[in-house]
Amino acid sequence: MTESSAVSLVRLMQASHTITLEQLPQLVADHAASAGMHDTAVFLVDVQETVLRELTGWGLDAGEGGQEFTVSGSLPGQAYQRVEVIPESTRARVGDGARRRWWVAITDGVERLGVLRADTDTDTEPVRQALKDLASMVALLLLSKRSFSDSYARLVRTEPMNVAAEMQWNLTPPPAYAGHATTVGAVMEPAYQVGGDAFDYAVAGHTLHLGVFDAMGHDTTAGITANVAVAACRNARRQGATLAETSQAVERALIEQFNAHRYVTAILADLDMESGRLTWINRGHHLPILIRDSRWTSELACPPAGPMGTGLGLPIIMATEQLEPGDRLLLYTDGIVEARDARGVEFGRDRFVDFIRRHHSGRHTLHETLRRLMTAVMEHHDGKLDDDAAVLLTEWRGGHQQELIP
Repeated sequence: MTESSAVSLVRLMQASHTITLEQLPQLVADHAASAGMHDTAVFLVDVQETVLRELTGWGLDAGEGGQEFTVSGSLPGQAYQRVEVIPESTRARVGDGARRRWWVAITDGVERLGVLRADTDTDTEPVRQALKDLASMVALLLLSKRSFSDSYARLVRTEPMNVAAEMQWNLTPPPAYAGHATTVGAVMEPAYQVGGDAFDYAVAGHTLHLGVFDAMGHDTTAGITANVAVAACRNARRQGATLAETSQAVERALIEQFNAHRYVTAILADLDMESGRLTWINRGHHLPILIRDSRWTSELACPPAGPMGTGLGLPIIMATEQLEPGDRLLLYTDGIVEARDARGVEFGRDRFVDFIRRHHSGRHTLHETLRRLMTAVMEHHDGKLDDDAAVLLTEWRGGHQQELIP
């Protein structure tokens, strides 16, 4: 990064503290121009990762009058999928010269937010690095505005969202994380009508807490049930509870609220990111799947203690597994494997696991694999699922920290 680029980024950050999302595109453009990057534009990806919409700053949805590109089948979409700096093949005439147009993925580590467009006078490695630096800063600025911006929410939605989905998306952590030699990715469908499915993860020291939840039903009450379960799980976990104690706290909260009329199945797990030691408990849920060397797969056995909220009083057994570098852990809900095509054929566990193995064997990032997986599941079910579907995919690199970010 040149000194002028570095100074420009610092000033951009300082100037961003008191602006709204709608003011961000112009602020970015002004500061980028001072560093030799012209005609910049920010495009945000929608909830289902199908389109990239321009953040114009105009109108109530902050996208009025802006361009839109598909993630599949466009050059900006390629930059998004591959997390690369991609130039357009031809130069645009500007005055007596010509500028190169670039498309750069906007990522916060591994969470992909969209793409950045910019034109430059030269095509050098320092220029490419400056583009990456700007995209990284834009990611941080977007995240600083996202949580309180209705304009952001409107721009990344392509259809109305029901109340249950509104709760779930505000409940869940970001769909991607990387750190301490571990990468996490998550997807949830139907994005606008999801009811009782939820995922959760959190980091404390060198421990990664993981959870996937499936609440009874597919309505707003199912969404409320899942919210209570995840909130109770976090509350107990943050007080230092063990996995078994955490699930018991969730059980008590559900029974208190619903009097044993609503229940939640779940897998709760802890991964020691230094040693690769995995511990988990099974509360009546589909067993975790371990993928090793992109070839060998196995269900990780653990006797079920029964769904939380039923008060069955079954013993809670904690299982353990030693992961190897490169191992991937799949936690999922039944909507993935039970999605049926027009003939009634399920997507199935084998097809689900095989898809992950084939698409994530060095060809795509973990998060691009999940995007393509959910597209395949939706297409299998003619674009609309009858049940909620969630996947939480974790990869442990065993010390290879430098490989976490594309």
